[in-house]
Amino acid sequence: MKIWLDGALQDIESARVSVLDHGLTVGDGIFETVKAVEGRTFALTRHLDRLTRSARGLGLPEPDHAEIRRACAAVLDANPMPLGRLRITYTGGHGPLGSDRGEHGPTLVVALGETGRRPDSTAAITVPWTRNERGALTGLKTTSYAENVVALARAHRSGASEALFGNTVGLLCEGTGSNVFVVLDGEIHTPPLASGCLAGITRELTVEWTGAKETDLPLDVLERADEVFLTSTLRDVQAVHRVDDRELPGMDGPVATKAMRIFAERVGDDLDP
Repeated sequence: MKIWLDGALQDIESARVSVLDHGLTVGDGIFETVKAVEGRTFALTRHLDRLTRSARGLGLPEPDHAEIRRACAAVLDANPMPLGRLRITYTGGHGPLGSDRGEHGPTLVVALGETGRRPDSTAAITVPWTRNERGALTGLKTTSYAENVVALARAHRSGASEALFGNTVGLLCEGTGSNVFVVLDGEIHTPPLASGCLAGITRELTVEWTGAKETDLPLDVLERADEVFLTSTLRDVQAVHRVDDRELPGMDGPVATKAMRIFAERVGDDLDP
């Protein structure tokens, strides 16, 4: 397995990042996960644009899109696989043991891992912790992911694949690595970005392609929604058949099933929409 690290392909066994890299010591970094099918990326331009927005939000130097595209192509060529998770990580680089950044410049890593197609439907739980819709990192895809690790582990212990958060004012927000959509009286709704959720690429495309409405939704909407589905880079559109102890239609839900079909058709038409 080969990865891209700071300008060149390297064997994963010998590649090294400093133990003083700010991405490790204080979580000062950003990332993107890109789906790769038979060596071809999906929606890479949108992912790179979001990476730049995240860099600006953290005050990192703007990433070089041309370099990252070269890195992605090199890693995909070096590691052929049918379905891959391409991870672009960009950190504050080597720095002091504190919040101040050093002067070495950022670290860029591009790596690829093989993955499988997700099930058509899944289970989710709600968790008691909240997203802060007014925090300094709100809306940024950063490497500070520990609260997602904790919440996802709780979901797995409950037989679910995702945990759903409300925000500090009791509105539905997002999952640990997904956006959430609900169906009410035949209409699709999803929390607006002001809720504190990440501006998911698949979320954005799903809103564009299905006409979903961005709506402030109380967390308890999950107790009365007709259907629920999730979106993310590797889930695409995925129906939900259970939230906590409430059973839902899953793949029998006509609106979620239609959204899945629309997304699959549009992806087949354009790999970089």
